[in-house]
Amino acid sequence: MSQILEHVFPVENTIPEQYEIAEPLDQREYLINGELKIWNGNLNPVASPVFLKKGNGYEQKIIGSTPLLTSKESLEALDAAANAYNLGQGLWPTMSVTERIEHIENFLAAMRKKRTEVVKLLMWEIGKTLKDSEKEFDRTCDYIVDTIKAYKDLDRNSAKLVEEQGFMAQIRRVPLGVALCMGPYNYPLNETFTTLFPALIMGNTVVFKPAKYGVLLIRPLLEAFRDSFPPGVINIIYGRGRETVGALMESGKIDVFAFIGTNKGANDLKKLHPKPHRLKSILGLDAKNPAIVLEDADINNAVTECITGSLSFNGQRCTALKIVFVHKSIIDSFIQKFNAEVKKLKPGMPWDSGVGLTPLPEPGKVDYLRNLVEDAKNNGAKVVNEGGGEYLNSFFYPAVLYPVNNKMKIYYEEQFGPVVPIVAFENDDEPINYVVNSNYGQQVSVFGTDSKRVAKYVDAFVNQVGRINLNSQSQRGPDTFPFNGRKDSAEGTLSVADALRVFSIRTLVATKNTEANKQMLGTIIRNRESAFLSTDYII
Repeated sequence: MSQILEHVFPVENTIPEQYEIAEPLDQREYLINGELKIWNGNLNPVASPVFLKKGNGYEQKIIGSTPLLTSKESLEALDAAANAYNLGQGLWPTMSVTERIEHIENFLAAMRKKRTEVVKLLMWEIGKTLKDSEKEFDRTCDYIVDTIKAYKDLDRNSAKLVEEQGFMAQIRRVPLGVALCMGPYNYPLNETFTTLFPALIMGNTVVFKPAKYGVLLIRPLLEAFRDSFPPGVINIIYGRGRETVGALMESGKIDVFAFIGTNKGANDLKKLHPKPHRLKSILGLDAKNPAIVLEDADINNAVTECITGSLSFNGQRCTALKIVFVHKSIIDSFIQKFNAEVKKLKPGMPWDSGVGLTPLPEPGKVDYLRNLVEDAKNNGAKVVNEGGGEYLNSFFYPAVLYPVNNKMKIYYEEQFGPVVPIVAFENDDEPINYVVNSNYGQQVSVFGTDSKRVAKYVDAFVNQVGRINLNSQSQRGPDTFPFNGRKDSAEGTLSVADALRVFSIRTLVATKNTEANKQMLGTIIRNRESAFLSTDYII
């Protein structure tokens, strides 16, 4: 194993030319009110999880820097967004559906031209493999396309008058106001844009702060944002969250808070808002998704799905499987097969062909995972896979822990990394009680073939989690499915269609069904005197 770790990190001159970052990308640009401003203050260095061999040692690669803006600049961005919204009377919120879609499509066309740059930065900034980085970029583009389509469908369904109990009305969805959008470092493009673009297309104006890690990859898109939207509609800031974001929330001018991160982080920020009842929150938070493998499960399928579910992108996904319950009668066979599959995962750099394990981007993560493993070992677990838990710099080789019990931190804490705790169980109540009593309620995966037994688990979990996966890993997609959670795992529901709803509110114009009122409504619609009252149908 030490030989494997020794060859994880490269010598700089062995990096393929197309993936090199020869000179640091020192970014000073930020976007406020349709203008790319230049920051002349302090910069925050961007350290890659990639270390380079230097003689007998290693040196962490610094790939660039980003502006360390202050509360002054973040409040300027907020004022620009508030002025563009103008209490709902601004150009963007009153713009027709067709016109807003045109702006979004212009951005998408410009974004597609930056694929190579963004993909390379995804690899260098967060250690995501080339294949997964390309997938994240393409999936994000697809999501924007699907969002446009869903918005057209939504508008078509609203392009009519309804009659009910002597009233006529038209019901449409309208924006909420100024949105603050913040995404996670593990999907800094995709999961950020799955809130950012529904917010924009519904007519909200936005202040966007990129993720803490995975921030430079927004730089190639700054000009596209500037050129595709009216001034103030989208504003992009950088800096330390406690200063920039804290000031935004304390202002009370944020109407919508879209955040993907920890529940503690979300709670701390929400408390800063002086009028919390006026703050609409859309949150994707922590999760401790369990897999439950019954004795009659297709064990090969269960192992394959649990490997992908627990270790794809090194387990750094909110939807990852974070703990595995396996029936005692098959535990030995499961662990043997699971470890054999772990051994097949190739360690290396993100651009290496067939790589399955890469360095971790979060500073201090390796030490945190080591402490989890030591705590589990002190309470009776063993590392049961060859080389499990070995590490070098930012690279941590997956540790499979067994037997895991409720005395261990790993039993409760979301590890968000390549540590796989396995629990043996005999009675169905054991995993059921775990889910019922958990602070988290995002997803669960159940592996089995007995329909009555599986049905029992389904009924036990439908009021506990947002999604129950049968004989498959937990996951977000397809993007048309609802993506939500209960307890400390989420607030609000996201999917292509749901996101449009959570960033808007239904408003209606109603009148009594009299001849005079009919004639008045007919005149307004026929002469296109109102942007809201309209029966225009988008093709």
